[in-house]
Amino acid sequence: MKKKLRYLSVFVVLFAAFAWANNTNLFVDAADDGRPVLLAHRGLAQTFSREDLRNDTCTASRIDPPEHPHIENTLASMEAAFVAGADIVELDVHPTTDGAFAVFHDWTLECRTNGHGRTRDHTLAELQALDIGYGYTADGGATFPFRGKGVGPMPSLDAVLTAFPMRRFLINVKSNDADEGEKLAAYIARLEPQSRARLMVYGGTLPVEAVHETLPEIPIGSNRGLKDCLIRYALIGWSGHVPGACRKGMMMVPLNVAPWLWGWPHRFMERMRTAGVQVFVLGPYDGTYGTTGIDRREQLDRLPAGFSGGIWTNRIDRIGSVMKTAGR
Repeated sequence: MKKKLRYLSVFVVLFAAFAWANNTNLFVDAADDGRPVLLAHRGLAQTFSREDLRNDTCTASRIDPPEHPHIENTLASMEAAFVAGADIVELDVHPTTDGAFAVFHDWTLECRTNGHGRTRDHTLAELQALDIGYGYTADGGATFPFRGKGVGPMPSLDAVLTAFPMRRFLINVKSNDADEGEKLAAYIARLEPQSRARLMVYGGTLPVEAVHETLPEIPIGSNRGLKDCLIRYALIGWSGHVPGACRKGMMMVPLNVAPWLWGWPHRFMERMRTAGVQVFVLGPYDGTYGTTGIDRREQLDRLPAGFSGGIWTNRIDRIGSVMKTAGR
């Protein structure tokens, strides 16, 4: 028994030494190889209270007092985001009954608009006739600062890609409908190669995996794949191996989880770059309301010096300003 325990002790020591040597940042060139990539969630959007937030909460009915005039997912909000420093804009899409893709967040229309029913059950023209600023209020319904200002600006995906021919986008598929993924893949496949190269897709597992099957060159992150990536890397990342679940192009990491990842920050980022994976760091995961973006200076300051991965933010106006001031 004592001999077995000695062997076990030696094995544990050797394993610990290997894991440390394979994941320490002491032997990695930590020189800054570029500034971070800023991703603006829904363009420049209105933020909202996350207290008691549920999946079916109407977030338009609890916005913070507006600090800018933009409505999420509109061409104006995207333009403002790019001007503020965004490298990528995340947007939400729904198929329409006449074969287009409408850019709009909600599965149904009642929360933000003066319409009714499922977004996908309407034509693009019907959706564009709605007031997408109708439901926004910061004072429990006493006032509606965007009501009457949102008639017409719900764009199609075509309109977005035409308006910003050189910009990068992350497309969020809101459903878990494989058929929608096939339609989106067919749409993307018709684009010119240079247009396809500026797109990424994430969201529901079935549609996003359907996009990947048709267009494996498009970076994706499915709901299941993103979770599997984090879990599997936590289990085997000590070896230096990047799991297959991470090798489809995207990895999303909460700010308070990142320091626990094997090799964080520089060796981890080096591995992901080598594997062709774009890493986006989000705000802290709180275990109750999930995670949001890196929206405040103090959160940004928690990123390591020289970090050149992706930063996911709901406040590109704030974060972009900090980055410009810092010369990053």
